[in-house]
Amino acid sequence: MTMNKIVLITGATSGIGLACARKFAENGDKLILTGRNEAQLAKIKKELTDNGTEVTTLNFDVRDRRKAEELLASLPKEWQKIDVLVNNAGLALGLEPEHKGNLDDWDTMIDTNIKGLLTMTRLVVPGMVERNSGHVINIGSLAGDAAYAGGNVYCSTKAAVKALSDGLRIDVADTAIRVTNLKPGLVETNFSNVRFYGDNDRAANVYKGIKPLVGEDIADVAVYVSNAPAHVQIAEVLILATHQASSHVIVRDP
Repeated sequence: MTMNKIVLITGATSGIGLACARKFAENGDKLILTGRNEAQLAKIKKELTDNGTEVTTLNFDVRDRRKAEELLASLPKEWQKIDVLVNNAGLALGLEPEHKGNLDDWDTMIDTNIKGLLTMTRLVVPGMVERNSGHVINIGSLAGDAAYAGGNVYCSTKAAVKALSDGLRIDVADTAIRVTNLKPGLVETNFSNVRFYGDNDRAANVYKGIKPLVGEDIADVAVYVSNAPAHVQIAEVLILATHQASSHVIVRDP
């Protein structure tokens, strides 16, 4: 077991991000957790520190570049040597056809899923390059491989995550930094509740008739790839529920 890495996880207050926080804590790592919900961050910090994990929290929205810069710069020197960056913060909003989409929702998805990921990468990776050590784990999606009905802008943001992951991997190929794009399919978190603006019945219907993945399944893979031998770079992992073959092929119980 690799001990005492410093792992920064964005969007760590729920879903895959929270699951990653718990799994990396079990792995013996030190955590920097970011999120918009200050009360939830405090609650998670208490849970993990009570179990012996060293945790620091940063309360900001990844869309706020200035705040991100300010808070990362404010970290004590011993916390600034980030070993693993998990770019998890992201969301989908709406499922309308592209010609009927909500422009504000588009801005939110693009600013969070693409520009927020870029901000965190730009702030953290230079230190990794300087130390010739580090790992960037981007939470992409099966949606980045092929669009589905109503997914237009969300799918395009996750296609961008793939391109940005591939591009960064090329840019740091002369270093010991590794870059991984994790691409989940159906994962039952609050993802669909957010997409459907709190319509829990509609959200539940997304997972009806199939046992979907859960956040812990993705977190297991994140911890695994981060602990691969130094010469092994697991560039991309597609993670699906057993009865999901693609965005369009999902076999559900009758």
